[in-house]
Amino acid sequence: MDTDYIRSHIRTILDFPEEGIQFKDITPLLLDSKANELTLSALLEPFKTLSVDKIVGLESRGFLFGPSLAKDLRAGFVPARKKGKLPYKTTQKEYGLEYGQDVLEMHIDAIKPGENVVIHDDLLATGGTAKAATDLVLELGGKVIGYSFIIELSFLSGKNQLLEGIPIHYIIQY
Repeated sequence: MDTDYIRSHIRTILDFPEEGIQFKDITPLLLDSKANELTLSALLEPFKTLSVDKIVGLESRGFLFGPSLAKDLRAGFVPARKKGKLPYKTTQKEYGLEYGQDVLEMHIDAIKPGENVVIHDDLLATGGTAKAATDLVLELGGKVIGYSFIIELSFLSGKNQLLEGIPIHYIIQY
């Protein structure tokens, strides 16, 4: 895996969305077909031999690779969205962000009891969003079998918010 090539297509935007935040922007990665292909391949690798029923993609950048992961793993895709964005009956969980609070929702019929679920997003920071998604998956009876991220900001210790003993995969670590 060419992580240097992928890393070279991630830029840091200082003080976005507010002062003190160093936002990791994957837009350049999306613009480059080779970086895009390498990223998808790296995200798929840890899950190729597992039985995955659903990929839960976290709003909004988890929607960029999540559907492709689901297609390639022959799994369904579940969007986990901010409050008020899903049209059907939902279950919800409030969570903390690096810079505030928010609410994550999923449709109540998105995951069936016993289904194997991978939670995917572009970035693991404080772990609040991924933990909220984990709680929703468990509430609906699913089993989290892995976490998938392009980037981990290790200095924020987001891993500590996630289920112990469940593999956490990322491509780039800062």
